[in-house]
Amino acid sequence: MDALLFDLFGVIAPGQTAQDRAGIEAAAGIKGSVFWNAYWDARDGYDRGELTGRQYWQAVGERLGRSFDDADTLVALDVASWSRVDTELIAYIRTLAARGIRVGLLSNIPSDLSQYFATYHAEVFKIFDVLGLSCRIGHAKPSPEAYLWCVEQFDLPADRIMFVDARPANVAGALAEGMQAHHYTSLPTLRAHLLARTYGMPMPSRR
Repeated sequence: MDALLFDLFGVIAPGQTAQDRAGIEAAAGIKGSVFWNAYWDARDGYDRGELTGRQYWQAVGERLGRSFDDADTLVALDVASWSRVDTELIAYIRTLAARGIRVGLLSNIPSDLSQYFATYHAEVFKIFDVLGLSCRIGHAKPSPEAYLWCVEQFDLPADRIMFVDARPANVAGALAEGMQAHHYTSLPTLRAHLLARTYGMPMPSRR
């Protein structure tokens, strides 16, 4: 293995809490699976940069048969819900990079969130040799084009890249394109996986 390719949300950024979701539901005025099905159903175009935040929430509303008068509030709440990062994992990735492993990021991320991270977590983006943000490259996981874009940017054979993601469908997509892959559940599990396999180079120990 010559490179590690990380997902952002669900891995580096743990994602929405129950409190976050409740706040979004309250602002939208609708709760439960009906709302979240519409939220995710409209997400792909937003992630690929085809929709602005307001257009995305309009698309969500259309699926629910209603309109949202304050889309800006929903955009802000949504961005905030994905804004936290795992500083311990970030430190581990930095150590991997310092020991010679190339690192990249492949994230389904809309432009509003990309702008937030570029402003408030710029140091996170700077870690990575390859920065595959769906709103910039026009492809979202698990589309094959998303993985192939990263392979081209690394200029490595696909089987020399390991993809790390929390969603099984995205892991399966990487495997289908010839990458190695790890289903992320926790930092200790990832660390143990890399230590067990070693890949011919030293892995950083826990500090």
